[in-house]
Amino acid sequence: MKEQNFRQIQEKLNGVTRRDFMKFCSAVAAGMALPEAVVPKIAHAISSPQRPPVIWLHGSECTGCSMSLLRSEHPSIEKLIFDLISLDFHETLSAGAGHQAEGALHQAVEENYGKFILVVEGAIPLKDGGIYCQVGGKNFVDSVKEIGAQAGAVIAVGSCASWGGVAAMEPNPTECVGVQSVLTDKTVVSIPGCPPNPYNLLSTVIHYLTFNKLPALDKKNRPKFAYGRLIHEHCERRPHFDNGRFARQFGDEGHRQGYCLYYLGCKGPVTYANCSTSQFGDAGSGCWPVAIGHPCFGCAEQGVGFHMPQFSTSPVLHATPAAEHAPITVERGQGVSAGSAALMAGLGGAAIGAGAVFTAKLGTKGSADEDEKA
Repeated sequence: MKEQNFRQIQEKLNGVTRRDFMKFCSAVAAGMALPEAVVPKIAHAISSPQRPPVIWLHGSECTGCSMSLLRSEHPSIEKLIFDLISLDFHETLSAGAGHQAEGALHQAVEENYGKFILVVEGAIPLKDGGIYCQVGGKNFVDSVKEIGAQAGAVIAVGSCASWGGVAAMEPNPTECVGVQSVLTDKTVVSIPGCPPNPYNLLSTVIHYLTFNKLPALDKKNRPKFAYGRLIHEHCERRPHFDNGRFARQFGDEGHRQGYCLYYLGCKGPVTYANCSTSQFGDAGSGCWPVAIGHPCFGCAEQGVGFHMPQFSTSPVLHATPAAEHAPITVERGQGVSAGSAALMAGLGGAAIGAGAVFTAKLGTKGSADEDEKA
């Protein structure tokens, strides 16, 4: 980026150095798995005065997604909403109230017809016409339909907006659904989580600003750069899983040693997210529970968080080979070797119990032929 152009950006970003600004742009590109060559484009997009505004609406939710946004530190909230994404309307952060706030919302929509990015936080009740969630005397479902039809892009932030989340737990008395179930004729990007990672949202918005299109999405309309891999695949405790080391109870020796939390109900094997590699909350481990010894709840995965019992074991979608090779032979009378345990843990996955029975048999007496058949 030319130095004379950056001087204008530096004034706009309240004295942020060129080095820090470009480091931030590089981090955003890396987080989206984009090449270094796009960094200048990202820098230009987020510093352009012609950025599309972001309009943020609230439905049936706890405002935890907004609280997650408020806790972002890289960048800080004031630089985020004023300098990077042009947050033009957000009910929780609005200085106005009542008619003032509603007037600001409609003005932002009218002045940016077809250009603004609509972010929806919270589920949408449908029962009885949607009367169980009203804002400004209007059913929320009607507001989403009206404003969503005029948006350039729509993002559902949080699990409630993505597919109903906690608001849609059985028996779901108000028939809450996600945004995609209401705006069926538009592509709604889902940023699930409870709360979601604010940097996933920021990166999605910046990708749209930079390339004028949404990032690559998976079959559930989640950005692949953030939800393309299972938590289980990049968890810091994965080596313990591969080598058969598990905590069986909270506070036991394995738990104190930092072993895998699979048997304590970890939902990492069935949850697609980048929680372990892109932490947030800026409070040590932040919103990554595995780092502090609690199993993943699976809040970012539809049908897992808020649906599967918290401390029940989950299936393992992708069982991969162990990190170490098992030996060809097994010593008699010595029980199960570390290599055999690793092999069983890596290949067993959901069938770890059956694998344990099989490995136990290896330590019992019998002929070599019987072992080979087993």
